[in-house]
Amino acid sequence: MELLTGLGDVLWATYDFVVFKVLPFLVLITIIVFIHELGHFLIGRLFRVGVNVFSIGFGKELAGWTDKHGTRWRIAAIPLGGYVKFEGDEGAASTPDRKALEQMDEAKYGTTLASKPVAQRAAVVAAGPIANFLLAIVVFAIIFTVYGREITKPMVTALLPGQVAEKAGFKVGDVIRSIDGAPIAGFDELAVEVGSNPGTPLRFVVERDGKEIEIVATPKMTVIDAAFGRKARIGRLGIQGSTSKDMTHRQHFTLLQALRQGGIESWDVVRRSGKFIWELIRGRQNVDQLGGPIMIAQISGAAAERGLDVYLHFLAVISIGIGLLNLMPVPILDGGHLLFYAIEAVTGRPLNERAQDIGYRIGFALVLCLMILVFWNDGSAWIRHMVSS
Repeated sequence: MELLTGLGDVLWATYDFVVFKVLPFLVLITIIVFIHELGHFLIGRLFRVGVNVFSIGFGKELAGWTDKHGTRWRIAAIPLGGYVKFEGDEGAASTPDRKALEQMDEAKYGTTLASKPVAQRAAVVAAGPIANFLLAIVVFAIIFTVYGREITKPMVTALLPGQVAEKAGFKVGDVIRSIDGAPIAGFDELAVEVGSNPGTPLRFVVERDGKEIEIVATPKMTVIDAAFGRKARIGRLGIQGSTSKDMTHRQHFTLLQALRQGGIESWDVVRRSGKFIWELIRGRQNVDQLGGPIMIAQISGAAAERGLDVYLHFLAVISIGIGLLNLMPVPILDGGHLLFYAIEAVTGRPLNERAQDIGYRIGFALVLCLMILVFWNDGSAWIRHMVSS
């Protein structure tokens, strides 16, 4: 009987892991990668570039078909990315196959990405990250249209004694109207802005007794225990908001309003991500906060359990993150190709082959180091989470 009970527990744990962790992760990554590669594909086709392969995932092909244009659409065994291989490309990184290009006749060479003007090549490369940003805007718009937005009035209802807000001059009853010139509609926006700016002076405009006054305060950098065994550095002021339903309302949007708000929300994610990267470079954030596939799987599973709107919000945020990552000026990433094209546009000729080869090797090494780092962070956090749970 004990053996059957133990077996049942193992089967249930396996089912729970696959259905509530792995499946939400695979769906999320597949959608984001497909849209990213579709951006490359569509603009490539627009400029009459031949497409040999459209792959979701890497490695051995699990399923696939060839369309009437000769493109092989494939689903591969390792679902952690994807690629579009254009005519004349050497591999998944879209590096030109110089030997093959030299041996092509004029007609076939005209269908290669390498044969197109630099502006068209840049458009094809940039289309992937742009598609990620557009996906995020649309997903945010869907959330705002279907679910609306719950807004809690950004009013100070309590101050923690001796903390930053009290010392800076905040008072109970203050309503925060803006931070560094950006309007604040709800307490959640206030919390995000303060949390993402530890140690950075912020200029608050607050409404008090019908008048607007300005307060400058620097959120205190605080290390907290985040989800799944991770640590996070966030900013804190020592302000508490209201939990009263009278202070909360749900804002509803038309489709056009939702699209506009989706754009604003996407820009906020880009801005905060850029600030985090800058703080990381300055040493004010730890690299152990960077996560990879395990972290995304953990959070996507938790988001799916909390509801479709939370899951979709996470999908939009990750889509923006992948778009930004691909725009980094690192050879083998889209941003590296754009860097080479920018040099070509300025100088009037492509960067010489040796320089490009060195750049691709350096880029590969950097990406490999980043992968090792995020997998190390994921593994360490997972072990801490398992030990503490």
